[in-house]
Amino acid sequence: MYKRILTIQDISCVGQCSMTVALPILSACGVETCILPSAILSTHTGGFTGFTVHDITPEFAGIIAHWKKEGIKFDAVVTGYLGSAQQVAFVEQIVDELLAEGGKFICDPAMADGGKLYYGFDGEYVKAIAHLCEKADIILPNITEASFLVDIPYEEKTTPEYTEKVIDALNKRFGCTTVLTGIGYTDDQTGVIVADSESTYHYKHPRITKSFHGTGDIYTAAFAGAYMQGKDIRVAAKIAAHYTLRCIENTVDDAEHWYGVKFETAIPYLVELLGK
Repeated sequence: MYKRILTIQDISCVGQCSMTVALPILSACGVETCILPSAILSTHTGGFTGFTVHDITPEFAGIIAHWKKEGIKFDAVVTGYLGSAQQVAFVEQIVDELLAEGGKFICDPAMADGGKLYYGFDGEYVKAIAHLCEKADIILPNITEASFLVDIPYEEKTTPEYTEKVIDALNKRFGCTTVLTGIGYTDDQTGVIVADSESTYHYKHPRITKSFHGTGDIYTAAFAGAYMQGKDIRVAAKIAAHYTLRCIENTVDDAEHWYGVKFETAIPYLVELLGK
């Protein structure tokens, strides 16, 4: 069945992140990809200065009303970076009113990393995102975001015991499947954990120590695309990890390409993974 996905996040006109990567990756996965930009930025905010930002929130109500009038529904809604609690409320409305029967809501609570919230976010925004996650079928936090969602102090040195405590709290709070990213217990490994109330699966892969902007957005898009193509959730998590790693590998030796990863060069590899 040809699936229709709506992705809601910002557009960075330059810089390989957010919707700039989500749209081509989801399309490459063979699903119809519809978009709702939360904002338009001249570049992303990591490393660039003097960037411009245009907030799209004032357009949300009219767009949603038009979609409802046209009877448009979505087989999945996938969210990334949202700029405000007001936008979070609009997303809740979309999930409630425009998600098709049996459709999936996949939420990446993109708000923090390295133990800190992103610039401009506060405790009230965390509460809004946590409320949004209560509606989700699948959430994809990193360990920092997970700790904020369940109000457990962040620990820089992640241990299996700490991760288990956070996952237990996520299960109790949200009752959905968690795909927890960036989890590794040695210096040379990282990985993802797929967990719900019944089982936990940890897929490990090599860690590349150099960090890049946008890799979380790439992971979410590849995961959502694979999952909506009918892949088992663990397989989708593994495919997304393989693809994201290949994107980094294709970029790590290019010192001038500091603002993102060359995800386009790895799209044939993603298509290959989807065909296996």
